[in-house]
Amino acid sequence: MTTTMSSDLVEQTTALRRPTGLRAINPAKAYDGYTLIAPSFGGTTTRLIDLQGNEVHRWELPWPPGLGSVITDRQTLLCSGRIVDDQPFLGRAPFKGGVVAEVGWDGDVLWEVRHPSHHHDAILLRNGNVLLLGLGQVPADVAARVRGGIGADGAPMFADTVVEMTTTGGIVWEWRSWEHLDVDVDRIGPGPMDRIEWTHGNGLAELPGGDILVSMRQISTVLRIDRTTGTIRQRIGAGELAGQHSPWLTGASTVLVYDNGFNRADGWPPYSRAVEFDLATGEEVWAYTDPVRWDFFSALQSSVQRLPNDNTLICEGLTGRIFEITTDGEVVWEYTNPYAVTSPTDPDGVRSNRMFRAFRYGREQLGPLAGSPTEKELIQP
Repeated sequence: MTTTMSSDLVEQTTALRRPTGLRAINPAKAYDGYTLIAPSFGGTTTRLIDLQGNEVHRWELPWPPGLGSVITDRQTLLCSGRIVDDQPFLGRAPFKGGVVAEVGWDGDVLWEVRHPSHHHDAILLRNGNVLLLGLGQVPADVAARVRGGIGADGAPMFADTVVEMTTTGGIVWEWRSWEHLDVDVDRIGPGPMDRIEWTHGNGLAELPGGDILVSMRQISTVLRIDRTTGTIRQRIGAGELAGQHSPWLTGASTVLVYDNGFNRADGWPPYSRAVEFDLATGEEVWAYTDPVRWDFFSALQSSVQRLPNDNTLICEGLTGRIFEITTDGEVVWEYTNPYAVTSPTDPDGVRSNRMFRAFRYGREQLGPLAGSPTEKELIQP
């Protein structure tokens, strides 16, 4: 005899049947502060949690949070919002953005800019402008020569632009990737990625000298772009990365990257790693994998951050898992996102706890604003 149980008695999302919230902590080694979390594709809430996993602050936004939020030096929230529209290819893609805004601690929108092809990341530049990722169609003659990937020959191909805007909406600079990429060097891969996108940018960073880093998943490379000429000065991780995300600049002239690893050339089952490259030489100087490699894995999304105590915070995006490790790979804190949402573009209404990124901010930076469980009543889920 077969017994079935109603879905209202058993949670149907696998990740949410597992324990969520705080999973582990070594308070003597974890970096004390508040971690910024947000759903990937739905809901309107961005949260701050403390080391115990308690929510101490939240922002309710006018739109789903999109991909990529940070707290600025002036203690505001810089976030990308998700606007669903009918734009070809990008309009209903899960990584569509559309709006970038700065939001005050009380939730007031201080300014917002909109760009029809904005997706994934946006950052504040040191000059006060906004830098965001956009998308454009690759000229057919160039697309025909791009190597790697799978898909119909002659079908439209898209690639990234990098757009600088003022906070009043004016465009002051734009970089079109297909005008600078090399079809023989910047190949799609490794593995069978769809040729509808050549690059699929997913992260930005501004270097001290003004150069821009752009993480491009489809070519498994972090590009260093000269802001003056637009030329590609450096290709970081080419031949070593596999569909990476989230370049994070450290204070030691290195860049951390979340190397997703869904298509690897080394013969292993898929696994992820955090990896650090020297910006001067491009050489790998540090890396972390789980002792059982495939137990640490997110095919998409995810982030890394070097903390002031030299630990590294890692967000395993598709599982909603965040953990902190020491330089020798010891796990000292772990948390799984308990907040599940439904994507506005998902016709099946599937709930998920996945996250694009997670970043931690020190108690000395945010403590007076965020408070703590001993200072104010906790916000309940």
